[in-house]
Amino acid sequence: MLAYITLGTNNTEQARALYGPLFAEIGGKELFNNGRLYFYGSGMDKPMIAIGGPYDGQAATFGNGTMAAIPVGSRENVDKVYAKAIELGFTDDGEPGERMPTFYGGYVRDADGNKLVFCHMG
Repeated sequence: MLAYITLGTNNTEQARALYGPLFAEIGGKELFNNGRLYFYGSGMDKPMIAIGGPYDGQAATFGNGTMAAIPVGSRENVDKVYAKAIELGFTDDGEPGERMPTFYGGYVRDADGNKLVFCHMG
């Protein structure tokens, strides 16, 4: 149902330096770019995350209540990817833990305030 989500940034090179190694932890890579947006994922036929500046040329801002949830396959992987994100410079927005019996997640924000959760459901 989802082709991609775009996370705006005011510093594309900094964002790429954070997201490239982070997504590599879960088998993702930069799939393509158009010079403004850089698309990451595990395949063109799977959901992707794009990083880049807004089309209108205005400053990027995060959406209050907006969050990208990224499934990572296990609770152990949630812990691992969350730790990698913190190591790379993302900020903590909720350490990994069980939020309900079927959801385990760890929350971070990037330098632009975009919120991500690495999660395992089931």
